[in-house]
Amino acid sequence: MERYKPNGGEHVNPGYDSTLDEPPLYEETNFSDGDHRTVRPSVVSAFGHDTLDRVPNIDFYRNAGSVSGHRAVRPSLQELHDVFQKNGAISVPDTVQDDEGSDGTPSDDLESGLPPDSSKGAVKFGWIRGVLVRCMLNIWGVMLFIRLSWVFGQAGWGLGIVVIALSCVVTTITGLSMSAICTNGVVRGGGAYYLISRSLGPEFGGSIGLIFAFANAVAVAMYVVGFAETVVDLLKEYDVLMVDVLNDIRIVGVITVVLLLGISVAGMEWEAKAQIVLLVILLVAIVNVIVGTFIPATTSKKSQGFFNYNSKIFLDNFKPAFRDKETFFSVFSIFFPAATGILAGANISGDLRDAQKAIPKGTLLAILITGITYLGVALCVSATVVRDATGNITDAILNPGMVHCNGSTAVACELGYDFSICEREKCNFGLMNNFQVMTMVSGFGPLIIAGTFSATLSSALASLVSAPKVFQALCQDNIYKILHFFAKGYGRNNEPIRGYVLTFIISVAFILIGDLNAIAPIISNFFLASYALINFSCFHASYANSPGWRPAYKFYNMWLSLLGAVLCCVVMFVINWWAALLTYGIEILLYIYVTVKKPDVNWGSSTQAVTFVSAVSNTLSLSGVEDHVKNFRPQILALTGPPRTRPALLDLAHSFTKNYGLCITCEVFVGPRAECLEEMNAGMERNQLYLRKANRKAFYAAVTCNNFREGTDSLLQASGLGRMKPNTLMIGFKKHWKTAGTEAVQSYVGILHDAFDYEYGTMILRIDEGLDVSHIVEAEDEMLKAAKEQRQLEKEMMSNGGKGKRLFRKSRKSSQVLATRVSVCSPPPAAVAKMNENLVEASTQFKKKQPKGTIDVWWLFDDGGLTLLLPYILTTRKKWKDSKLRIFVAGQPGRTELDKQEMRSLLQKFRINCTDINVIDDIHVQPSDSSLKKFDDMIEPFRLHEGSKAASQAAAMKNEHPHKITDEELSSFEEKTNLQIRLNELLQKHSKSANLIIVSMPIARKESISDFLYMAWLDVLTKDLPATVLIRGNHKSVLTFYS
Repeated sequence: MERYKPNGGEHVNPGYDSTLDEPPLYEETNFSDGDHRTVRPSVVSAFGHDTLDRVPNIDFYRNAGSVSGHRAVRPSLQELHDVFQKNGAISVPDTVQDDEGSDGTPSDDLESGLPPDSSKGAVKFGWIRGVLVRCMLNIWGVMLFIRLSWVFGQAGWGLGIVVIALSCVVTTITGLSMSAICTNGVVRGGGAYYLISRSLGPEFGGSIGLIFAFANAVAVAMYVVGFAETVVDLLKEYDVLMVDVLNDIRIVGVITVVLLLGISVAGMEWEAKAQIVLLVILLVAIVNVIVGTFIPATTSKKSQGFFNYNSKIFLDNFKPAFRDKETFFSVFSIFFPAATGILAGANISGDLRDAQKAIPKGTLLAILITGITYLGVALCVSATVVRDATGNITDAILNPGMVHCNGSTAVACELGYDFSICEREKCNFGLMNNFQVMTMVSGFGPLIIAGTFSATLSSALASLVSAPKVFQALCQDNIYKILHFFAKGYGRNNEPIRGYVLTFIISVAFILIGDLNAIAPIISNFFLASYALINFSCFHASYANSPGWRPAYKFYNMWLSLLGAVLCCVVMFVINWWAALLTYGIEILLYIYVTVKKPDVNWGSSTQAVTFVSAVSNTLSLSGVEDHVKNFRPQILALTGPPRTRPALLDLAHSFTKNYGLCITCEVFVGPRAECLEEMNAGMERNQLYLRKANRKAFYAAVTCNNFREGTDSLLQASGLGRMKPNTLMIGFKKHWKTAGTEAVQSYVGILHDAFDYEYGTMILRIDEGLDVSHIVEAEDEMLKAAKEQRQLEKEMMSNGGKGKRLFRKSRKSSQVLATRVSVCSPPPAAVAKMNENLVEASTQFKKKQPKGTIDVWWLFDDGGLTLLLPYILTTRKKWKDSKLRIFVAGQPGRTELDKQEMRSLLQKFRINCTDINVIDDIHVQPSDSSLKKFDDMIEPFRLHEGSKAASQAAAMKNEHPHKITDEELSSFEEKTNLQIRLNELLQKHSKSANLIIVSMPIARKESISDFLYMAWLDVLTKDLPATVLIRGNHKSVLTFYS
């Protein structure tokens, strides 16, 4: 971490705590080998002796980069391990440079953002002002004053308690889950989005974050319209309408949103003060209702159904009395949105002093207080107001003894009022009919209007703050790149001004044109979807049982969280089934979008943990099952080197294994381990990332060894895990074997021998243009570096436009660097350029869709069926679907039709289709003289020519050049040599136009055939042909015709 000094804003690097160790200092050091570099010396530590080891320090565990992009690091293992070999001088830096994001921050996502510095005066809230007050204000909505009496009138206070209790159960479980998640590490800004995305990953977080921010923006319009309707009702009552009811609601609504926006933009401190004022008004209004129930009822109030506390009224209101097709679930769906304000505090998590403590304490206490308040107010009203009343004081019974009381209005009758007409026609007063019961019951009616104003405005203000905060966090993570414009913050609190403006536009649009009655259930379902995912996040993290899941809050249960998630989903359908389906549909589409885009973030989600656990479990399960021929699949170990440098080899291997089996691309670093280790470690992640970006379902593995064969031997023996182990080696043909030297050829052929020894199937790919494009890749990288430096230079010139002289000097220096790079990457001669062009085209041929043509399979030797199975797999790929199989087999003269029929029968049993079967009955014919001459010329530099020498001289020559081809060897294997030459002639004749040729690979018996003769066989067999693959299985069946 870095921080600012008070004087001048200069950066200070507190890489180590000065109270624990001396701060790291850098020294310029010259080494005996002439190397000159900055080193970090050892210091006297808390242990009393010189050591580079450091005591535990929080700075080493921070995930954040500093403002300058530097991050404190502990001494590396290599630094400690190599210290005495380098005389105490270490070249490992004390900080590492993080890549800067587009907005100048060390990274574009929240996870890498710098924790706010309290010294800059940022406003931070405790758990009361930051969470408790906000949650209470958001939960205490207009429901408390307008619809709560109706809910208890319909459901009775018996089922009414169930309605409130069920709502509190859902919100409490969600609160417990949220408490567990937010105490499992530092919580940054973003509220529900942050919690879900860091638990379940960017796919779930990105989808729910967008709809949650949108829901909050539209909720602003809903609450403001509720406020505007109340204001317009007052204007209408006093006959002072400006235009008409609808337009007046729009005018008042827009003015209200503008005022709320001004409060929000002024800063969180002003917004918090406004919330406190609104809370006081709301509390006074609630107390006003309760006090009003104790004030003796006037005649007017009695005519409207209010009789103070009475046990008869309380008992009569116990049972439900559903009317107008209402049911328990419909009444519950109307009440539940009132409980959806529990995320108001979490949504400003970035503005809390200690979010880990504030969110659990404030949220759960708010649920408790508001639940008790709802229940208390509802029971007070249920004990004092009857369900139906006429509002006419003339309905008072003058002679109670003369009237027989029965029916639903019997209680009112016993209390001296005849409301029996309400049994025949709808009345306007009572719990069931009058939404202004709270105003009537209260001690001072205008306070209830003020409370209604407070409830709507506080909820609108909370949503107006929540939407931009959540949206800003989503944009900072850059999951939706098109929205990154809204990530920028302003001021000491990093206020999302752009987000405020966008929220303002959305809310005004819905106030002016939106049908809020239709949109309301969708918004409620958006909130519930967030609750469901918070609960599921807690369950999923617990189920994954990752060591990193260590929440400080222990009062949660994974199964309770799962129940909470299910309840939220059920409630979504209870509220509105089509809105629930719409919510799920939108979320699924956004999930798919984020999944396809694959944002470059890694937050250690529980999804990764569960995937790992499943992979280990499945791998262990496979280990207990014996291999069966029906389940055979090619699992390829491809010696590609860096995957970018041999794309043809990688693409073809991927075509064989995609969705079928395992593919491991391997690289062997040859040289002393100390020299190769750093390069190897640096390339591991880079090469795996390339495979992922190239959409190649393969793994990358690397080893360092003193020679190539030893490294490959290690890979052949140790690669894989359990049954997930390679069974086929794929290697490129050594094109320049004739000039590579004896050691290189022996190493190459030795690898093939090792593969056969370990019973690997073996494949060799040959393309005449070659496979290695490493020189082209290096040139591209140099050009990209040069272009990047040029862009950086131009950026600096733009930012320092006024400092011409200084900038000019810097420009000259940078231009020299660029000139050097350009000279390295200067255009090659025409012949070389053409050769490179052909090489690039050949190396990418397996990336493209193959034209109509054939895959010619020369299945000459029965190797268990691998030579036939692999080309069949190719024909199942989209890129190869227009390539048909042609099978070539060796046959005896006079048996052509019989051999063809036998092969056709075999292929039918294997259920492998082919367009043609060719029996080659002249394979034994002597090759042409020109072909033999070419072969002799090929091997001439490697022949010993000891046949014409005396026995003793010949023996001496063999001892001096044991790798060379002897005359005796050529004579012994003349027939096999001629077979390879003859096969090439036949391949030239029959398969010159094939898209791909598959040929059975000849085997060289160990210690009988020299390495150079074997390479000559492979060369002459595949020379001057289209892309050719030599295949030899391990002679264990990979095909079967049994079911």
